Amino acid sequence: MAGSDRGKAARVSLFGRIFLLNALVLIIATAVLAFSPVTVSTRAVSGEMVVLGAGLVAMLVANAVLIRVGLAPLDRLTKAMTTIDLLKPGPRLTAKGHGEIAELITTFNAMIDRLEAERGFSSARALSAQEAERRRVAQELHDEVGQSLTVVLLELKRVADQAPAHMREELRQVQETTRSTLDEIRRIARRLRPGVLEELGLVSALKALTAEITTGLTVTKRFAKDLPDLDAETELVVYRVAQEGLTNTVRHAGATSVELALQNHPAGVELRIRDDGRGIGDAEEGAGIRGMRERALLVHAEVEITALARGTEVRLVVPAR
Repeated sequence: MAGSDRGKAARVSLFGRIFLLNALVLIIATAVLAFSPVTVSTRAVSGEMVVLGAGLVAMLVANAVLIRVGLAPLDRLTKAMTTIDLLKPGPRLTAKGHGEIAELITTFNAMIDRLEAERGFSSARALSAQEAERRRVAQELHDEVGQSLTVVLLELKRVADQAPAHMREELRQVQETTRSTLDEIRRIARRLRPGVLEELGLVSALKALTAEITTGLTVTKRFAKDLPDLDAETELVVYRVAQEGLTNTVRHAGATSVELALQNHPAGVELRIRDDGRGIGDAEEGAGIRGMRERALLVHAEVEITALARGTEVRLVVPAR
């Protein structure tokens, strides 16, 4: 029973509790004036009752308006608390109100600043560790597994050359299977660690990316020729966002065409990926999209995911160096 009573009390808003308490005081005061011997006349007449009732209503309305205006900053703070997303930074609340209310809003803004800073630091460390692990795995695939398979291919060729004629065809098929496996391992290693990004730059890396993971799609590529310089970390963020966006298109969109554009933007550089698939609809953002947002925050960039009439558009705007 006690828990049920607390639940009912919690459902009454702060405005409702303050208003009801003030209304109770005003109603008691009015009743005392109306029925106490200490009145204008020994017995309150009907005209005085009308005046007292009208005065009570006017005081209740004024009380409600004043309380609502005074608590408006708390309503905005409550809405901000329920809708805030650390991956989508927005403007801070203005510290309006008097005394403790303004101080509460200022404290809330400081808390959000601290949480965003701590999340950014934690995300940077996690993504840095992730990239280091990707490089390690890619290096092992290339140096160990890749070289071992290369040796296997050479041995198969030697054996096939010396084998009887009726066995050579089967050995050739084993060679082709091994060669396909080696190509796949090299492709995975390139996706884990885009060496072309470090050696040839962002545009070449994006061209190679579209050639690798958009099989079956009509791909339109648009790259501006006078792009401003980006530092290595920013280029890696752009590449990973493009990689995730194209992967989502291939796996989930059911699209027939996709456009990848890297253009100038007043703030720096804009990456845009647009497909003609089924779109995201009302689906919640998955780990891939949230990962894109986390990466973008590391370089003070912005990611927008927009549902089109047909398809989805991903826009990333990064500041130039």
